[in-house]
Amino acid sequence: MMSRSYTNLLDLASGNFPVMGQPREKKRLPRVMTVPGVISELDDDQANSVASDVPSSIIQDRIIIVANQLPVKAKRRPDNKGWSFSWDDDSLLLQLKDGLPEEMEVLYVGSLKVDVDPSEQDDVSQLLLDRFKCVPAFLPPDILTKFYHGFCKQHLWPLFHYMLPFSANHGGRFYRSLWEAYVAANKIFSQRVIEVINPEDDYVWIHDYHLMVLPTFLRRRFNRLRMGFFLHSPFPSSEIYRTLPVREEILKALLNSDLIGFHTFDYARHFLSCCSRMLGLEYQSKRGYIGVEYYGRTIGIKIMPVGIHMAQIESVLRLADKEWRVGELKQQFEGKTVLLGVDDMDVFKGVNLKLLAMEQMLKQHPKWQGRAVLVQIANPARGRGQDLEEIQAEITASCKRINETFGQPGYEPIVFIDRPVSLSERVAYYSVAECVVVTAVRDGMNLTPYEYIVCRQGVSESESSSESSGSKKSMLVVSEFIGCSPSLSGAIRVNPWNIETTAEAMNEAISMADAEKQLRHEKHYRYVSSHDVAFWSRSFFQDMERTCKDHFRRRCWGIGLSFGFRVVALDPNFRKLSIDHIVSVYLRSKNRAILLDYDGTVMPQTSHNKTPSSEVISIINTLSSDIKNTVFVVSGRGRDSLAQWFSPCKKLGIAAEHGYFMRWSANDNWEVCGQNSEFGWKEIAEPVMKLYTEATDGSSIETKESALVWHHRDADPGFGSSQAKEMLDHLESVLANEPVTVKSGQFIVEVKPQVCT
Repeated sequence: MMSRSYTNLLDLASGNFPVMGQPREKKRLPRVMTVPGVISELDDDQANSVASDVPSSIIQDRIIIVANQLPVKAKRRPDNKGWSFSWDDDSLLLQLKDGLPEEMEVLYVGSLKVDVDPSEQDDVSQLLLDRFKCVPAFLPPDILTKFYHGFCKQHLWPLFHYMLPFSANHGGRFYRSLWEAYVAANKIFSQRVIEVINPEDDYVWIHDYHLMVLPTFLRRRFNRLRMGFFLHSPFPSSEIYRTLPVREEILKALLNSDLIGFHTFDYARHFLSCCSRMLGLEYQSKRGYIGVEYYGRTIGIKIMPVGIHMAQIESVLRLADKEWRVGELKQQFEGKTVLLGVDDMDVFKGVNLKLLAMEQMLKQHPKWQGRAVLVQIANPARGRGQDLEEIQAEITASCKRINETFGQPGYEPIVFIDRPVSLSERVAYYSVAECVVVTAVRDGMNLTPYEYIVCRQGVSESESSSESSGSKKSMLVVSEFIGCSPSLSGAIRVNPWNIETTAEAMNEAISMADAEKQLRHEKHYRYVSSHDVAFWSRSFFQDMERTCKDHFRRRCWGIGLSFGFRVVALDPNFRKLSIDHIVSVYLRSKNRAILLDYDGTVMPQTSHNKTPSSEVISIINTLSSDIKNTVFVVSGRGRDSLAQWFSPCKKLGIAAEHGYFMRWSANDNWEVCGQNSEFGWKEIAEPVMKLYTEATDGSSIETKESALVWHHRDADPGFGSSQAKEMLDHLESVLANEPVTVKSGQFIVEVKPQVCT
């Protein structure tokens, strides 16, 4: 077993350790390749990129979809000998195939929801590959517990939903052993992908927060792999995300993808802000596409909310047992107005806030007492912990209190259904509900409102019964903190923490005129029916194709260790300089000009002490003592400081303030660029810069003989950049008639004479 004190992730990321708790070496699945010739067995632990130099003999695109769980159901055979498997029709991974090209082969990699004995794993793997094109990843029990119930559910899930671990009982504290298990699990998934991938023909689409470091493992092996990632949960603001101890490791791993998808602009904006603040990366929007430049690669950012599977919902609407259940529910709630909630039993779903809002509505509007019913369906909890137990107890107490206070013979205002509810039964409840209420305090997407809208629309007119062929109407009260809220412009949006306004919204929804309900319903249905799961997957795949179109044209090098690994992509015409060639040409040449930048070349950019070391002075003296050499230090710094620092270098030339002042050697006089000695413009520019310096914490003004420079490297990245743009416009305006140039650079705004440009 791995020591808990193990903190160096170099070996962990490169795979040079025995996977925790793995009992024995597994038999590998046969690798599926279309490249002609003999493919040698690839070492899973090497860091070099692997790709065939021979083009595929059969050009056929295939996509490998990787997620925590496979879209299959598994159960033991009645005789307890082996397993039987079937597709999980409710799985998004299965439904998204509808949006992919018809001729595209789809392969799934993920884990199973059941424990399979190690002695059966090889047979199960072969069966799933042959019949379902699924490749199972079997996680050892100790890794599974720490990976899923530990790091994913106790740390990432709460943090991404804005719950900080203020105490050990609130949220999840970071434990290095849980992170190590997360990395180890992602490595196991990568090994299963590598066993079946053809890197030149395959696309890889990774799903959700369970596998956020998987892109690094795959990119280390295949530099040009076409790979996308979609996050189905919220991505928190940088103020929340930066509390994660492994924040940079996860960001860098995600940036090894080619396309990163989010449900909403808010989630994408938070991710881009984290990249800017923690990695210094900026994004650009070009022709409607957002991209992040990262070592020569452009990582696409996709914003597209997922939709529902229209055909599945409509098929359930046609079922006879649904009609029977609808009739039963109509009889049960005859004369009542039904409000419906369908939520997972989760601390972030705001179920108790909904109950309190219902209670408030009955108090504020007594006319609904005895008439309005809130049916709350609570799907089984996916996680566990003290927080969940507390919220369950709170919900139970609220239901009991409200029913005791407002209940009457034959009437209970709260009907709480705490059991699994099938899709057909859920559809029946949608059909009788006047309004669906979603009060989640944070949710990645939430498709309940979409399902409700389609169910209220019913099947097409030619198939509908006379009872359902009238005007269609629906109403929604949704939290403004859920992913589907921006796309539902006709819904009443609420802050679920404000019980009073939520109660008023519920009253407004069920009191609204039918004509208004119908108009809102029609608007919603047009959007939901056209932006279904097929539209979502098709749009994502098309963007992945566009983002990856130049992969095999560019020259790529993998550099860096552990989660610092990244691929540097360069133009195909790029040629790496050969040191031997440079030395050879240097020795043959009769006259040489050597120009040395100061900050970042002669001296490290991050060094606070800018005085050159004795070693630097010695090297420069050696170079400048050769009569064939003309050596210059070129810098934006002032001539006095440069002359002082390099006073021992008598033969060194200096170009100060970007060449405004130039001196060929220590014995020569300074030459001035141009004849303009008028600097009256400084009296105009300096007050403007001082104004922005006072308003921008961390900024400063550097006064040179020929220029004024405003620095904002130490300011807040977002605010500093915004202020720099404002200052640039301001200075260009007030200096329009002066012989100067105003330019912005990396964390600077500079004003200098035009003769220096």
